[in-house]
Amino acid sequence: MSDGPLILWFRRDLRLADHPMLTAAVQAGRAVVPVVILDPQTEAQGAAALWRWGLAVAAFDKALAALGVRLTLRRGAALTVLRGLVAETGASGVWWTRLYDPVSRERDEAVKTALLADGVEARSFAGHLLHEPWEVQTGEGGFYKVFTPFWRAVRQLPVRDVLPTPTALRAGPLVPGDDLAEWHLERRMQRGAAIVLPFQHVGEAAAQARLAAFLNDRLAQYAEGRDYLARDASSGLSENLTYGEISPVQIWHEGWRALQDGAAGAETFLKELVWREFAWALTFHTPQLTTTHWREAWNDFPWRADNADAEAWRRGMTGEPVVDAAMRQMFVTGTMHNRARMIAASYLTKHLLTDWRVGQAWFAKCLTDWDPASNALGWQWVAGSGPDAAPYFRIFNPATQGEKFDPDGRYRARWLNPASPDAKAFFDAVPRAWALAPSPYPQRLIALDQGRARALDALAQRKA
Repeated sequence: MSDGPLILWFRRDLRLADHPMLTAAVQAGRAVVPVVILDPQTEAQGAAALWRWGLAVAAFDKALAALGVRLTLRRGAALTVLRGLVAETGASGVWWTRLYDPVSRERDEAVKTALLADGVEARSFAGHLLHEPWEVQTGEGGFYKVFTPFWRAVRQLPVRDVLPTPTALRAGPLVPGDDLAEWHLERRMQRGAAIVLPFQHVGEAAAQARLAAFLNDRLAQYAEGRDYLARDASSGLSENLTYGEISPVQIWHEGWRALQDGAAGAETFLKELVWREFAWALTFHTPQLTTTHWREAWNDFPWRADNADAEAWRRGMTGEPVVDAAMRQMFVTGTMHNRARMIAASYLTKHLLTDWRVGQAWFAKCLTDWDPASNALGWQWVAGSGPDAAPYFRIFNPATQGEKFDPDGRYRARWLNPASPDAKAFFDAVPRAWALAPSPYPQRLIALDQGRARALDALAQRKA
């Protein structure tokens, strides 16, 4: 059975270029049965992320078809589906690209153990990161808990070459599969899917075009421009990295070449890519990062559980213009400006004294570039409970942040002015049960100086 076809199980690696698993399959000359599984772990994603994943799957299916193979879709527990496909195809192996969040690791280890016991080759590949989490080590052989030395270490490590894109694949047996449309991945988006769709850049071709446009047009202004809320200064590649529509290795090499050529902004851009690596390395070594305070000393901090103020925050109705603009941007586009994420997160955890996990869960529901490691690390960094954290007393003032990074008010007007098309789109996208109206704009939930004082008082009482 060793010469049987390979089942290639795709998850968040939906591309052809620079794909270690695909390259190995081509080099081995093996027939392949590509499969995507809607298992309970995948289906548990937030509404926007699950819907966007479905768009990525559809685009990837078309790309594979151009190489002479089709993607088989199945719904059910991963091990059950894979065992069924092995029986149907006579496959001798099941391959996949590694993931590092706790839920995926637990599932994949169980699948690997069971398949090996069945006598089926079960093999995982790198491809989601620049380096495997265990490859970036301190001088003592441990893992880094602070970003700056992690960045220095990664900068010194060699990065493998970009792998070629396959020009053809040897097709294995055709087997029946589900129709993607019958999965109804848009259902939990309610009426928001059509509104969010125009803001998505789906598929490998879109990701490659995005990278080229960024390097040509915006990299030089990136270091300074990325903080300004109304500017289109970032690469936008977090969306495509989330679904593996482009590889971090390719992005690194393109950025590194720009750095060697002296391009302004290149080092800052590479640091942002490595921040993603840092988040995943921490998630691998300390999986509690995604669910509990990374610093145990914060376990007794008097965070508020979910509350009415947090609901106003979710709905973009806090009365704090930059915060509300940020929350509305996310609901309409599926993404949020990175500085706006920090401002909105700080406001929830500091001014509203609400547990960071309340915000983490909402971002997981709404972001189409949702990344479990980066999302968790970002929230804990802002809240002060995580590794390499901003001190708790560093509290973003949304009013002064707006003055500095939205000086002409364009960002706030785009999302708050009732005459703006994007502001109107927000009210078209939200659930009808919210019963929101464009005006009047709400009063502030809390005065900024009062919220800051309350947060610092909570910190002082905790230390007492």
